[in-house]
Amino acid sequence: MLGKKWTLLILRDIALLNINRFNQIRRSLPGLTSRVLVMRLHELEEAGFIRAVVVRERPRVVEWELTEKGNDTIPILMSLLVFGAKWYADEVFEDHQTRTLDEIYPPTSGCPEDRTAAL
Repeated sequence: MLGKKWTLLILRDIALLNINRFNQIRRSLPGLTSRVLVMRLHELEEAGFIRAVVVRERPRVVEWELTEKGNDTIPILMSLLVFGAKWYADEVFEDHQTRTLDEIYPPTSGCPEDRTAAL
């Protein structure tokens, strides 16, 4: 499930960037189509990584949040971010300079405070 295209980026948006509504996620990921986003959200929900929370019935507003299982994937995601920022900076960043986790996601960006403790 985590190896499917867009999945980790969708989890990143929900967990780290507090982007949790369908159109917000779609806008944050250029190239991601609505059809694929619907599929990935449903797959993530069926696999137990996220759940839909109905904020309002009319008009229907749904936000996505991580489940306990989804939260357990965050240290994995953070480890991949740290690895990529260190060893593949020339491919990831325009200036080809390595970055620390705090440089990529400063503590004030909405990341969980204990994100580095889990690494």
